[in-house]
Amino acid sequence: MSAAGWFIVLLAVVFANLPFANQRLLCVVPFRSGRKSAWWRLAELIVYYFVVGAVGRALEAQAGNLFPLGWQFYAITFCLFLVFAFPGYTVRYLVKFR
Repeated sequence: MSAAGWFIVLLAVVFANLPFANQRLLCVVPFRSGRKSAWWRLAELIVYYFVVGAVGRALEAQAGNLFPLGWQFYAITFCLFLVFAFPGYTVRYLVKFR
């Protein structure tokens, strides 16, 4: 696997966990209530999925060969993105800090 491929995997792991790491929308906009709901986290996760996909597509275009992608590719990569988000989800919702 090339360096660009490993970069995309690392970027996906980081961006998949970002919604669970802070209480701000897209790491910038604070909420008035101070807490971000699970629905906002899911929406943010979808936005980050498309951001990582755009970066990956740009790196693929820079390499010189764009391949046609069907719905199967997007379904599999979104499921993989959800798997990458599991550590952040676990720390945010399943670990009880005392």
